[in-house]
Amino acid sequence: MSLNEKDDVSVQHVERRPSSSVAAVSVPESEDAELLNSDVRVAAERRLVRMLDWRLLPTIVLIFIMNYIDRVAVSAARLKGLEQDLQLDDIKYATVLAVLYASYVPAQIPSNMILNRITRPSYYIPVCVCLWGLTSALTGVTHSYSGIIVARIFVGIPEAAFYPGSMYLLSRWYTRKELAFRSAILYGGLLISNAFGSLMAAGILSRMEGVMGIRAWRWLFYIEGAITATIGILAVFALPDYPHNTRWLSPAQRRLAQVRLAEDAGEADEDVSTDSALSGLIMALKDPKVPIFALMTCSQLLGLGFVNFFPTIAGTLGFSTTVTLLLAAPPWILATIVCCANAWHADRTGERFFHHCAPWWGVIIGYIIGVSTFSIGGRYVAMFLMACGYAGFALTAVWVSNAVPRPPAKRAAAIGIVNGFGNLGNLISSYVWKAQWGPDYHQSMYIGIAALAFATVLSIIIRTMLVRQNQRLEQEEMANLKGARRERIEDAARLEGITFEEALKRKKGFRYLY
Repeated sequence: MSLNEKDDVSVQHVERRPSSSVAAVSVPESEDAELLNSDVRVAAERRLVRMLDWRLLPTIVLIFIMNYIDRVAVSAARLKGLEQDLQLDDIKYATVLAVLYASYVPAQIPSNMILNRITRPSYYIPVCVCLWGLTSALTGVTHSYSGIIVARIFVGIPEAAFYPGSMYLLSRWYTRKELAFRSAILYGGLLISNAFGSLMAAGILSRMEGVMGIRAWRWLFYIEGAITATIGILAVFALPDYPHNTRWLSPAQRRLAQVRLAEDAGEADEDVSTDSALSGLIMALKDPKVPIFALMTCSQLLGLGFVNFFPTIAGTLGFSTTVTLLLAAPPWILATIVCCANAWHADRTGERFFHHCAPWWGVIIGYIIGVSTFSIGGRYVAMFLMACGYAGFALTAVWVSNAVPRPPAKRAAAIGIVNGFGNLGNLISSYVWKAQWGPDYHQSMYIGIAALAFATVLSIIIRTMLVRQNQRLEQEEMANLKGARRERIEDAARLEGITFEEALKRKKGFRYLY
């Protein structure tokens, strides 16, 4: 890849929207530049990041916890009469799991494209949260196979906005070296949700059976859905918008937030006037790394597809329903710790490949243990290794953001494509962990080993591509710097209060993380 191509594949931007971005960069120096002075800059930046860490992160982590609790509630409900009441056989149950991804997967790309164009993600994301919470609660009123299928389809559509949307929102606030750890904290919400979800389900299923004449599994959907909708309403007041228009930041803090990201890549983190949602999608599809990332994520999630069957796998240990759900919690608590530690180290080192793939290799070891022994201790250890594998997936969207950093329209589309297509792996895995292959699930584990091995090969290819791109960036001089490319650099220089030459030097210093 040449340096000219680099402008199209990676670092591009500064948007000229008459009512927002221009206003954000044209505020008089005296009004919003006081935090850029060297004597106060470091402390001001720490305060800004701390404010985001205490406001943005807890909100999306809490939402993410409920996101996965709602999504996998069917697995817990299965242990307390869902299949019998709705007359579901093995294939129908697998279809109930899979159909959510049939709507969840295709909705992610347009959702992220919409998120990139709207100015108030603090409204868009909470509305989607309320919708999926309401739909999840309504799952409890279904009395037939067709009813729960419809409910699951409509849970998947608004849920599609959240994870890729949250990853994109994080990438609009944090620098490359800050993003991995924050994204891992977000994904830690998913991992810990498996623990909390199991504990919550254990309490509801053990205590609510027959209350008001309603089955406990129905109460599970009612209670969890109502909690999610309430959190969605509160999120409106907690989530930020974008660095140029967040209402609870001062003009100086907004300017500082924009400058941080401009310095990180040598260009302002905004779209130019020609960067539409459609053009961003086209740019993402033309970047060869994006389809490889998408296929790798699909294979990865196929290999990690045990997550939707974790209570069922825990049930093979031979304990009661309540004990089974309680035993399912500790592996996810450990996985959350491993996820955060892995991402913290990835941020410290700037390395991506090994931090991304090594947790999968632990899953492969867990699968090998699972097919080699029927002992309770051995299989329970395998469950810990399997759960920790999600520490790798937590860095997938981060690596995509690092590999496709600019412009935002392209980055948003790339994250949507990778996460959307990747979740086809979850859809496929719904039919991989079949009841007739239980209680040992050897065939399922063999498929998981093959899928994770293939994902590793694709990750090696991505790493090789990024290494070669960096080598070319080091060998070539910046050429043909004119038109929109020069304009983006000039806007970044004006935003940061530095000369064009200084901004150009920073841009030349950009390198992909691998």
